[in-house]
Amino acid sequence: MDSTQRVKSGINLPVGMAQTSLHLETTFRAVSKLTSPSKKTIYSDRFIPCRSSSRLDTFELIDKPSPVKEGGNEAYSRLLKAELFGPEFASDSPGGGQAGSPISPNKNMLRFKTEPSSPSSPYSPSILGHDNGISSEASTPPKPPRKVPKTPHKVLDAPSLQDDFYLNLVDWSLQNVLAVGLGTCVYLWTASTSKVTKLCDLGPDDGVCSVQWTREGSYLSIGTNHGEVQVWDGTQCKRVRTMGGHQTRTGVLAWSSRILSSGSRDRNILQHDLRVSSDFVSKLVGHRSEVCGLKWSHDDRELASGGNDNQLLVWNQHATQPVLKFTQHTAAVKAITWSPHQNGLLASGGGTADRCIRFWNTTNGNQLKSVDTGSQVCNLVWSKNVNEIVSTHGYSQNQIMVWKYPSMSKVATLTGHTMRVLYLATSPDGQTIVTGAGDETLRFWNIFPSMKAPASMRDSGLWSLGRTHIR
Repeated sequence: MDSTQRVKSGINLPVGMAQTSLHLETTFRAVSKLTSPSKKTIYSDRFIPCRSSSRLDTFELIDKPSPVKEGGNEAYSRLLKAELFGPEFASDSPGGGQAGSPISPNKNMLRFKTEPSSPSSPYSPSILGHDNGISSEASTPPKPPRKVPKTPHKVLDAPSLQDDFYLNLVDWSLQNVLAVGLGTCVYLWTASTSKVTKLCDLGPDDGVCSVQWTREGSYLSIGTNHGEVQVWDGTQCKRVRTMGGHQTRTGVLAWSSRILSSGSRDRNILQHDLRVSSDFVSKLVGHRSEVCGLKWSHDDRELASGGNDNQLLVWNQHATQPVLKFTQHTAAVKAITWSPHQNGLLASGGGTADRCIRFWNTTNGNQLKSVDTGSQVCNLVWSKNVNEIVSTHGYSQNQIMVWKYPSMSKVATLTGHTMRVLYLATSPDGQTIVTGAGDETLRFWNIFPSMKAPASMRDSGLWSLGRTHIR
């Protein structure tokens, strides 16, 4: 074909192009003239897009995997699909080849699907809690549960340790000294050296009902069977002060930064201030039976008290009447603990007829959660290292339980005491607890992890294994 014919066709054709090609292009030109006779169209080479940069997966236009061959492992195929393409692909039938066939078009054709955001994006759905794709929990293996030793690493004999639910005879100071009330005497056990010191003997006519260290661990308060409150210098083993005011035994004590609170069988709570000469500065009246639980909040703003009247009361710093009354417990409330991780979060435990651990928001007065433990709740302590709680129990299982808050899933259940576990204290580093029971033993358990910074008192030399006596 010469150049004159190529110009007449309106298409730039190379020399030597076949006549059939010229006829095909002429046909397209005729169609173009029918549709738009006034506009002259010039055709050139075809544009083929690059599919590697296309986001076909966003509109789910990618073909489904080929059907599993007969006799193949269908379970493995579904699992592989779930890992590669998401759970919606795994739910499809392995043999559903018709979904992508021309007879039955793909049901996902042109159905828009939100593309999962990059994990590095600050607006990632997984961060905002609206992830519609595969969750991060499913894509990462679950963290294995923390292992807690099932046996105590040390046991102390504690003869004459009373089996009385309403007493509080064990406390561990910030100076790493354990105070224990045994009969009429108080003994100090230094954890770093295992040295035992007899602090005092109240005499044959009296008895120890409660012990409580100050927050810095220098002074020890002792509640007696006669209703007195004594304050002793733990370093010099010298009595500093004796305060009266109660009519009968003082079974529970609690220190704030400046105030010592004492609860008694006479149903009253007395506030003592060592800076003044009077025995007490105020009296809190609200319980109708013996006061057996007392705890100041970590910010010293609120005092929680529990009694044998099944009430849990909350007092502020200056009020003589409770600001909150919780009456949901159906047995005595001795176990009380404040969360060190959240202000205004309080936990309490009920006795044999109740068996529940209840959580309260003291800011608005609402009950947040209730868990039936199955046995009498004797003590509660909130870990300062992790957001977990340890509870000790009496009738009928005499166990020690570690709970993860707020799910309240069980981390560990520890047994060993043969009588109800009435006493509980925590080591200064927050890793070890000591429990006491009417079986006249003190058992030391490593249950909580360490803080971010390494603890200096956790070398093996401090914790010699074996069974020793506290007196």
